[in-house]
Amino acid sequence: MAGVHTFNGAHPGFSQVRLEGLGMTIKDTPEEWEIRATETPFVGNKTSVRTDEVVMPDGSVARRDYQVHPGSVAVLALDGEDRVLLIRQYRHPVRQKLWEIPAGLLDIPGENPLHAAQRELYEEAHVKAEDWRVLTDLYTTPGGCDEAVRIFLARDLSEAEGERFETEHEEIDLEYARVPVDELVRLVLAGDLHNNCLVTGVLSLVAARTGGGLDALRPADAPWPARPFAV
Repeated sequence: MAGVHTFNGAHPGFSQVRLEGLGMTIKDTPEEWEIRATETPFVGNKTSVRTDEVVMPDGSVARRDYQVHPGSVAVLALDGEDRVLLIRQYRHPVRQKLWEIPAGLLDIPGENPLHAAQRELYEEAHVKAEDWRVLTDLYTTPGGCDEAVRIFLARDLSEAEGERFETEHEEIDLEYARVPVDELVRLVLAGDLHNNCLVTGVLSLVAARTGGGLDALRPADAPWPARPFAV
């Protein structure tokens, strides 16, 4: 039937989804419209704001302001009791303390995201993991920011060796918890948890389990076109 979504197998076996009769592949693709002019009115410590004059399909030109971001990684660390490692941190823009999964910026251009994720898990939770997979990739707010995030699944957890990383600023008073996956799903759907990487990560985990299973997830060094890196 034309216009009906069809799925060729369960996740992660299907690679393309087509709209029958339309020949349309449901997959994000690179594209860049003409930019007539660009400026950077603000440059901050880690990010900046850029203004582009973009040519629209009808030939008109519109100004688009957006945050330029280096990209991030996040880690859904799953222990042997099916609990997810969480941290609680103050986030000033939203004036809340949020429960989150360990995450951090890709501070070095071209940095291997797996190395960055391993570093963040060590620095924020003093934990290491033996098994790493790519859980999902996303753009956090593509209408106003170019931030790309890769969320890793980390398993076979253990305490990291050596001294704990010396924290500063908002990380000084971090709180920690390990929460069962089922309880996290309930809290997400109840509207009690709002961090985008936590919400996306835990729901992706459940989806992966009901599909091809966690061992069928992409390898930790899978290509990431949004933020190319050296293996």
